[in-house]
Amino acid sequence: MSPLRPPYTPGAAHRSRGPFVVLEGVSGVGKSTLARLLAKRLDAAAIHTLAAPHTDWSGPVNQELRPLPQLAFYLSGLLHVSDVVRQALIERPAVADRYASSVMACHSAVNLVGMDQVKKLIAPFRPYLVAPDATFYLVSSDGSLRQRMGAKADVKRDDTDLFDVPGRLDRLRRNFRTIADEDPSAIVLPTDGRGPDDLADIIVKQLEDRRV
Repeated sequence: MSPLRPPYTPGAAHRSRGPFVVLEGVSGVGKSTLARLLAKRLDAAAIHTLAAPHTDWSGPVNQELRPLPQLAFYLSGLLHVSDVVRQALIERPAVADRYASSVMACHSAVNLVGMDQVKKLIAPFRPYLVAPDATFYLVSSDGSLRQRMGAKADVKRDDTDLFDVPGRLDRLRRNFRTIADEDPSAIVLPTDGRGPDDLADIIVKQLEDRRV
């Protein structure tokens, strides 16, 4: 039973014209490029977590707030994104670049907080979130990740910190593996040697197979 009661319940009926597809993984693995490509292939809404207006506030939040208010900020962004997804699904499929798994994995890795503690804090709000039909966890080797970073036009601090902060990349990968192991929508997708079109082909085929 959901612990949420009105008015803290979704505001729009969830009449899904899905699927709702999520792309997860560390920064630079190719989520944004693939999300745009899949949105075209599926005629879907492309949604980024964090969506506006939260995306413009993330820098100051990360610099000035301690871990708990940081998590509250990202949780509020996640709840907002779920409303954006819910509304989009009334008309068409949706593809999200990051979702709940990223909020948990990144917060834990950046702030050196145990995953169990983060999951417990988010658990009461889980009933509010639209559940993905499929979550693709993109994984790559260090060499492929560095190559993608070198070709990336909009390198951010999250990207450079993967290699500059000792242990950051290993913690993120470990967190994503832990979450994927418990995620009923999870599909782990290695990206090495595969371009965006190849990955999009694989994902579309997986979605078609799930509908059969």
